[in-house]
Amino acid sequence: MPPIQDMTSAASASRETVTELSGDAGLLDALQHQVAVFARRAEQTRLGGIGQVRNSMDRAAYLLLNRLHQEGPMGVKALAAGMGIDSSTVTRQVAPLVDTGLVKRTSHPEDGRAVVLQLSARGQARLEEVRSSRRELMAQVTEGWAAEEREAFATLLTRFNAALSARQAGLPPGEGGPAVEPDETGQPTR
Repeated sequence: MPPIQDMTSAASASRETVTELSGDAGLLDALQHQVAVFARRAEQTRLGGIGQVRNSMDRAAYLLLNRLHQEGPMGVKALAAGMGIDSSTVTRQVAPLVDTGLVKRTSHPEDGRAVVLQLSARGQARLEEVRSSRRELMAQVTEGWAAEEREAFATLLTRFNAALSARQAGLPPGEGGPAVEPDETGQPTR
C-alpha cells in the first residue's frame, strides 16, 4: 500500500492515494490519518484566520463565547451540561474570559440570587473579529473549490462530528442528532 500523504499542497496526490487503497481497511486508514493531520494543522494554526496573531483564539474560549452567543445568558451548570463537560471545567475556562471582560456575570432575571454568564459587548465584538478572520481563512483554503464541493464538505464534516459526539455520548451509531462542536478535551458541546 502506498504511503498516505500528509502535505496539504499535495491534495491531488492524496486523492490518488486514497483511490488506490484497497478495501475498507485502506480507506479507513487514510481517513483516520487525514483526521489526525487535520487535528494537528488546526491546532498549529488554531484556525486563527487571516491577519495578525491576535485573530486566533483558544479553542475553549471560542466554544464558550460561541455557545453564549447562540443560546444567550445561562448559568455555569447549564453551560457545562450543554457542552458535555463538568461545572468545574467551565468555571476554570470562564474565569479568564470574565477577567478580560469578554463575559460578564449578571443576576438571573427570574431569580436574583442565581448568577448567569453573559457575552459582553466586548466579547461579542471579539467573537465576530475571530469569526470573520476564520471565515476568510476558510474562503482562502477552499478558494479553488466549487460551491457544491464546499457544501458537500461542510455537510460531511458536520455528519462526522455528529457521529463522534454520539459515540462519546454512548448513543448507538446513526443517532448523532445535530452536529456539535467538541471542547478542548474532545467532549461534545451540546
